[in-house]
Amino acid sequence: MSSIIVVGMNHKTAPVEVREQLALACREHVNPLRLLPHLDHVDELYYLSTCNRVEFLFTCQCRDEALREVGFLLNKHLGNPSTADLASYVYTHEGLEAVVHLFRVASSLDSMVVGEPQILGQIKSAYREATECRTVGVILNRLLHKAFSVAKRVRSETSIGSHAVSISYAAVELARKIFGTLEEKRVLLVGAGEMVELAAEHFLSHGVRHMTVANRTLERAIDLARQFKANTVSFEHILDTLKNVDIVLSSTGSPEPILRYQDVRSRMRERRNRPIFFIDIAVPRDVDPRINQIDNVYLYDIDDLQGIIDLNRDQRKKEAERAEHIVAEEALKFVTWLHTLDVVPTIVALKNKAEAIRLGELRRTFSQLPHLTDRDRESLELLTRSIVKKLLHDPIVFLKKKAERESRQTFADFTQQLFNLEDGTGICGSSLTEGQVDVKRIK
Repeated sequence: MSSIIVVGMNHKTAPVEVREQLALACREHVNPLRLLPHLDHVDELYYLSTCNRVEFLFTCQCRDEALREVGFLLNKHLGNPSTADLASYVYTHEGLEAVVHLFRVASSLDSMVVGEPQILGQIKSAYREATECRTVGVILNRLLHKAFSVAKRVRSETSIGSHAVSISYAAVELARKIFGTLEEKRVLLVGAGEMVELAAEHFLSHGVRHMTVANRTLERAIDLARQFKANTVSFEHILDTLKNVDIVLSSTGSPEPILRYQDVRSRMRERRNRPIFFIDIAVPRDVDPRINQIDNVYLYDIDDLQGIIDLNRDQRKKEAERAEHIVAEEALKFVTWLHTLDVVPTIVALKNKAEAIRLGELRRTFSQLPHLTDRDRESLELLTRSIVKKLLHDPIVFLKKKAERESRQTFADFTQQLFNLEDGTGICGSSLTEGQVDVKRIK
């Protein structure tokens, strides 16, 4: 039976500097999915990278060897982390635990912001990439589609999303706590993605009337500025804008800092040392952490927002408990299906042997009764097909029920011996799956 395993790190197990190091390495080097042909013991592979997590979901037959290969893959991409041993940041989930983990992630129960909707879109995007690279097969295809439906069920049956506090909201709340009021403050938004757009909405709702948008793609900056009645500035002139703003919120996809220590330090003279606050919600980070050492410069990154996000934890707790129940229920259903894969070859072989016997007897009967009309032949074919189906019903149901037990292979072996499925008439162990029996009309 194939094992399902998740190996990864997230905001709970690794600080932002470690997460960004791995995310950046995977972005700059070869996509991990492209390395699947070189992983001898990994059958299917899915890779997810967000600002708060980097995970590898895979299936295998040889657990220890596959874990060793994926561990090597992690180390290869991360290099030699200067912070500490990589193992101290990594978690591993297997079997039912791995399925529950994926469903919790998709349902936003494992997010820094419980209930936030962005994670499901990120999982779907990563799945599309895996399908394009052809690294997912029968098991992960079904597992990920089930994750999508579980997340949808959680959204429809609970109110967990209505109590969510987004990263962008937390960033604006942090700014409000710092200044007390934001009405007269000037804000520079660096980037024009979903996180920045959400932040702009929150700034606007808190009375900010002076916003400037900078983005590498000017057209997108103009669209966002028009939506929120803001100004735009070219990406190359961000530093010149620093002398006139109070808050800089940055969230781009840059692989390296776009605001560096020396550049910010030199602009502080023009500001006459008036305080300026940087809120960096990008991973990898957009702002050089060293600027926090500059007088009257205050930098907050994504990990600093956790305290604000925790404020509505009690509101979300009850809905999260309901969501956890849905996740546990659906995970058990999936694992039950997974176990049935062990008996599917036996079921297919049983059906094929019965079908071969049925077709052989029909041919013999039709050859001895040449006067039968087409309608007679069709009636006999329907009759024999119905008899075979009813005779096989109980053995197949029996096997499927036993598939939930640890001894399922024993029952499968017994069935193969009982019906002599290895005598050449069956196809036990073939690549066919249940439902693929080729039924031909007899004329």
